[in-house]
Amino acid sequence: MTDTETEIEAAPIVIEDCPRCGKPVTLCVCQDIQPIDNKIALLILQHPQEQDKALGTARLTALSFKNAVFKTGLSWPSLTKALGRTADPKRWATLYLGSADPKLIAPGQAILALDAKGHLLPIQEMALADIQGVIVLDGTWSQAKTLWWRNAWLLKCKRVVLAPSRPSLYGKLRREPRREGLSTLEAAGMLLSHLEKKPEIETALTATFTKLLELYRLNPPTATGPLPGAKALPRRRVQRRYTRG
Repeated sequence: MTDTETEIEAAPIVIEDCPRCGKPVTLCVCQDIQPIDNKIALLILQHPQEQDKALGTARLTALSFKNAVFKTGLSWPSLTKALGRTADPKRWATLYLGSADPKLIAPGQAILALDAKGHLLPIQEMALADIQGVIVLDGTWSQAKTLWWRNAWLLKCKRVVLAPSRPSLYGKLRREPRREGLSTLEAAGMLLSHLEKKPEIETALTATFTKLLELYRLNPPTATGPLPGAKALPRRRVQRRYTRG
């Protein structure tokens, strides 16, 4: 085999990505998304090293709402700078990384509101009704923690903790370190659905996520080929490419 033939065999093959959602066209579901006219604003902050193009849902989540902002980075000086408009952090809530204490959860309660110090707010219904916007940190657990500590202004916001009744639909496709770990799409859908008292929000986002997972299962990664949307690599490098930290 000549050197030229070797170079041709190892040349990467690029699968086209959707310009709107950034996913490989084989996994694109954004053409079926009808943006929801949400009253409570959504701000998604994604860690720049979050690279799960195939199963990541942050961009799809932002596309699902009319009143949503998606930003990638490590830090912003204030909520106003991150959002791109004036906002009072005291009227916003961050989807907190901690778990809800089962003893504090009333039957049927899906969201707990905490103060800036992590204490349960006394009048839950009033605290949740006062929220004008929510912030979701997108990335692995360690990446989300980095975003939390690098943006001190998040401490000025309320905190909300989800108490999902079921585990993520990811199932075996992605392992979560905690049972309450949800995709960004699931978490935002659950959160805004309950805050706005519109169950159809969660229903719509769950349908989008279900379709993405169905397409992923039809186009799974293989031991000798690239992940959907990834560049093909010489065979000796495939295993390294597929391994996630």
